[in-house]
Amino acid sequence: MSRTKVAVIGSGNIGTDLMIKIMRNAQHLEMGVMVGIDPASDGLARAARLGFETTAEGVDGLLRSPRIDEIGIVFDATSAGAHRYNDEKLRPLGIRMIDLTPAAIGPYVVPAVNLEEHLDAPNVNMVTCGGQATIPVVAAISRVVPVAYAEIVASIASRSAGPGTRANIDEFTETTSEAIVKVGGARRGKAIIILNPAEPPLMMRDTVFALAALPEGEDTETAERQITESVEKMVAEVNAYVPGYRMVQDVQITRIPADQPVRTLLAEGDADGPRPTHQVSVFLKVEGAGMYLPEYAGNLDIMTSAAVQMAERIAAAKETAK
Repeated sequence: MSRTKVAVIGSGNIGTDLMIKIMRNAQHLEMGVMVGIDPASDGLARAARLGFETTAEGVDGLLRSPRIDEIGIVFDATSAGAHRYNDEKLRPLGIRMIDLTPAAIGPYVVPAVNLEEHLDAPNVNMVTCGGQATIPVVAAISRVVPVAYAEIVASIASRSAGPGTRANIDEFTETTSEAIVKVGGARRGKAIIILNPAEPPLMMRDTVFALAALPEGEDTETAERQITESVEKMVAEVNAYVPGYRMVQDVQITRIPADQPVRTLLAEGDADGPRPTHQVSVFLKVEGAGMYLPEYAGNLDIMTSAAVQMAERIAAAKETAK
């Protein structure tokens, strides 16, 4: 079986973990070139020891590679600004790009929710670590009842937040909030990220708060059961490709008191509509696989796992079409 050869741009923690996941787990992908800008980076050194081609001259070095014509997919694990430049350089070659930055040039992809929808897109965006962890839950709720507002809080170990993450905090919140709506199905979304400086570093924790309108009367209990079942099924689907992903307690569904103000949280046009009746709360934990990154870096592991999942599906579809 022929495999699709890939390049990874970004020789930091995320890029190096991608390389190792491709080597160990991929069925339809083959590592080709590791691209960085720091000649002394551990990722470039490790790739060279493993026998892969490397370049410390960024995307321009990749374009000069004698193997550029063999590359079918490029993972970009740099920054939002760098990705825009990289996409401009590679798009004329017809190389598919999987964007692990918040640049969001292409459509959002969260594998458990919409893996099949953008297989032909030249550039797909993997949202953010918080988005990958929480948007599946928002989608699971919105498949049962209308979600007027969804708020996610992603708490990650400060030590697992590299320069790219820190430089893109604003993009993180904007991209995740938008994807909560476009992929998760909420009418309005809000994202908050917390860099936890605790030592020893803590595992990634994610919280989803959703305001939903449940039917009244006897149907309320049925809707609550359906929401719980939908969320549990979705968590299992994410766990299939991110083994350290799980809920830390049961789904909580509570009635919103009549005197509790919620109108300011709703999207424009919703404020005069039906008032949300219940809050759905889901609490998650993401433990990393520990292949290259430490186990507490679940925020990075879920991104690389989701990106590999997407690339595998693209490559498999390409093989089927031959």
